[in-house]
Amino acid sequence: MSVENTTDNRPKGLEQKWKVLISVMFGIFMIILDATVVNVAFPTLRREFGATLAQAQWVLSIYVLSLGVTTPVSGFLADRYGIKRVYLLGLSLFVLGSFFCGIAPSLGWLIAARALQGFGGGIAQPLGPAQLYRAFPAKEQGTALGYFGIVLVFAPALGPILGGWLVDQNIWRFIFFINIPIGIIGVFLGSRFLLDYQVERRPAFDPLGLITAVIGFGSVLYAASIAETNGWTGSTTLLILGIGVFVLIVHALIELYVAKEPMTNLRLFGNPIFLNAALVGYVATVALFGAEFLMPIYLQAFRGRTAFQTGLILLGVAATSGIATPLAGRLYDKIGPRMNLIVGFAILCVNTWQFSKIEADTTISYIFFLLALRGLAVGLTLQTSFVAALSSIPLNHLPRGSSLLNSTRFVVQAVAVASLATIFTSSIPAEIRAQQDQLQDEQVTSLRAFGVCETPGVTCGNGHCCQEQNSSFSKSCLQFKYEGLRKCLPINFFCIHRRLDSRSFPPWLAWQVGRTGFHANTCSRRTLGL
Repeated sequence: MSVENTTDNRPKGLEQKWKVLISVMFGIFMIILDATVVNVAFPTLRREFGATLAQAQWVLSIYVLSLGVTTPVSGFLADRYGIKRVYLLGLSLFVLGSFFCGIAPSLGWLIAARALQGFGGGIAQPLGPAQLYRAFPAKEQGTALGYFGIVLVFAPALGPILGGWLVDQNIWRFIFFINIPIGIIGVFLGSRFLLDYQVERRPAFDPLGLITAVIGFGSVLYAASIAETNGWTGSTTLLILGIGVFVLIVHALIELYVAKEPMTNLRLFGNPIFLNAALVGYVATVALFGAEFLMPIYLQAFRGRTAFQTGLILLGVAATSGIATPLAGRLYDKIGPRMNLIVGFAILCVNTWQFSKIEADTTISYIFFLLALRGLAVGLTLQTSFVAALSSIPLNHLPRGSSLLNSTRFVVQAVAVASLATIFTSSIPAEIRAQQDQLQDEQVTSLRAFGVCETPGVTCGNGHCCQEQNSSFSKSCLQFKYEGLRKCLPINFFCIHRRLDSRSFPPWLAWQVGRTGFHANTCSRRTLGL
C-alpha cells in the first residue's frame, strides 16, 4: 500500500506556539485577577485587623507601587538573565507572596506580602506578550494577542464576583490562596513549554537608570494613590508628584544621553509607528478604565448593590469583549489595526455619551446593555494598539518594548483614574458625602449593602425606598447624578473624540500585517486609502 503512513508526518498534539499561549495565559490571569479580587475584601480586612482606613489603604497602595516600580525593570532583567528564567521567577515570587498573604497574622505582615506579590507581578506581566511574539509567526501575532486579550478582560471582571462570594462565605483568606494552584500550574507549564532564548550578550547594569526609574515611577504612582483623599492640590500630593516628575525627567536624560547601555529603551519612541500606537493606547486606557472605575462606585455606593451583584453586572463587559478580542486579532492579521480602532472608538464615543445620561433610577438591565456595548469596543481597541506597537520593533527589543509600554500605560491609568476620582468626589453633594462616610464606617462592622440613593429590598413600611422619604436627600441624589458623572464622562468623551480624528490614525495604520509589514520599505507600505 502506498498510503499506509500518510499521517505520520503530521504534528502530534498542540503546536509549540499554542502551548506557549496557554502557559502565558495561566500566569498572567492570576496576576490580573488579584488586582481586582482584593478590592472587594477591603472592608473585611479593616475589620479583621482592626485597622484605620489610612492603615488598610496600604494593602492596596503597596501592591500598585511595587507593581509599578518593577515593571520598567523587567525588560532589562530579561535581556540580562533570559526572558524565560525571569518570567518564571516573577510568577514564583507572586505565588510565594500570595501564600504569605493568606497566612498573614497581622496587617504589617499582609502589607509586606502584598509588596512581594507586586514585585513578582511587575516582573512577569510585561514578559508574557513578548513570549507570544517570539512563538508566533508575524502573520498570526494579532490572533495570538487577541486570545491573550481574553485574559485581560475576563480576569478583572471575575475578580469582584469571586472576591464577593469568598467574602460572603467568610473565607477571605482564600482570596489569596486561590492564586497558589493557578500559579503552580502556570510555573509548571511555563518551565515545560516556554522557549528558552539564549542571551547573546548580557547588557551592562545601569544603576542610575534603575534608581531614577524606581523613585520616579514610584513617586508618581504614590501621588496618584493619595490624591483621592488629599486632593491634587494638597501639599503632600504636590510634593511627591513634583519629585516623581522631576526624577522621571532626570531618568529620561540619563537614559538618552548618559547611560552607555540604558535600562529603559526610550529611543523606541523615536519609531513613529511605536510612538503613535502607544499614544492611541494611552488615550484608550483613559477612555476605557476611567469609566470602568466609575461604574462600580455608582452601582455599590449609590444603587446599593453588593460587590457580588456589581461583579455580575460588570460581566457584560467581559462577555462581549471576550468574544470581540480574538475576532479583532484575526482582523488585525488580515487588514491591519486601523478599522478596528476606528470602529471601536466610534462605539466608545456613542457609548460614553449614553453613560453620561444615566440617572439615579436608570434600570440595571439598560446599564448591563451599555456595559456589554462597551465591552465590544474594548475588544476592538485595547489589544489592537498594543499589537501594533510591538509589531513595529525588532525581536531583540521585545522585552524592553513591552516593559516600556506596560509601565507607561500603568502610570497613565493610575493618574487618570485618580483624577476622575477627585473630580467625582468633589461633585458629590455634602449631604450624600456625609452619608457615605457614615456607611463606610458601618461597613467595617457589617456586610449589609446600603446605597445612599437606593437600597434594594429595604423600605420604610409604605412600599417606598427609605431615601425617597427625604425630598432634600432625593434632590441631592439627582444633583450627584448630573454633577458627578457628567463632569467625569465628558473627559472620556473628549479623549475618545480625539482618537476619532482622522489625523489620529495615520496612513501607515491602514494596512500593517505583522512584523514583516512594519519592517518593509516605507515606500512599499500599502494603505486602504482611508
